[in-house]
Amino acid sequence: MLQSSPDYPTKPVRLIEPFGAGGGPDLVGRALAQKLTEQWGQPVTMENIPGAGATAGPAQVAKWPADGYTLLVNTSAQAYRAALLKNLPYDPLKDFIPVAPLTSQPYVLVAGKLAGITTVSELIAGAKATPGQLKFGSTGMGTGSHLGIEKFNLVARIKAVHVPARPGEGIVDTIANTVAGRTDYLLAPIQLALVVIRAGKLCPLGVSTKKRSSLLPEVPTIAEAGVADFDYPIWYGVWTPYGTPAGVVDKLAKEIARALAAPDLRDWIANHGGDPMNMTQPQFAHFVLTESEGAARVIEAAGIKP
Repeated sequence: MLQSSPDYPTKPVRLIEPFGAGGGPDLVGRALAQKLTEQWGQPVTMENIPGAGATAGPAQVAKWPADGYTLLVNTSAQAYRAALLKNLPYDPLKDFIPVAPLTSQPYVLVAGKLAGITTVSELIAGAKATPGQLKFGSTGMGTGSHLGIEKFNLVARIKAVHVPARPGEGIVDTIANTVAGRTDYLLAPIQLALVVIRAGKLCPLGVSTKKRSSLLPEVPTIAEAGVADFDYPIWYGVWTPYGTPAGVVDKLAKEIARALAAPDLRDWIANHGGDPMNMTQPQFAHFVLTESEGAARVIEAAGIKP
């Protein structure tokens, strides 16, 4: 194992995210990079490596030196994929150390205008009237947007067809596919869907968390809209390759927590509809494991095959 350096970092640090420019992890990662640069006096940069259903980025990071200078910024999908995809070139749990959580925020359940669906109850009624006819989009098999809809479908007792993103497509493309009518509904990160909703191209049906979002205060939660107790936030975190020295991991966790506590970054997160997450490194590692186990239960109940 590499030895930690008491004055880490002594050179630039890279943050890698797998969904592409403009997505939630990219925006949060860039805000974090700026704050860490200020704290460390070393450049911290964000790099986008999308592709392969958002697994290309983690696959690359898993191969790089475990020294704390290349970090992965990912969503809850990092935990969920461990429960579903067994043929990845990396193990999402064993090849990475969870370092720190970043933010939690709601998805918004949206329907395309062409689908003619304006409420959660209309979506459920339409799906039950034509089982297996409605189509839902996602950023890929095993991603948070995929499993969230599967969970919704299970609780609502409806069946629909999954249409994952095509090669090279990211979340912006997935949203565009619903606008164009290639899919009927999806769960989208609220800050990315907001512009399209306000343009009248998507109809917001409900937010996925227990409380309403300040970005769409008039939109009910999915639970309020009739799917009792539904709660499915999207969360982001930071990982480092397995084998990174414990001292580096500990310093990273504390420095990220310090960055998230800064008033300017907290305000930025709030303005983007999120809440900072507050966990120690061991707590976050346990959280990632329990989230993976929860995803496994949804996958089994929904009969999802890799």
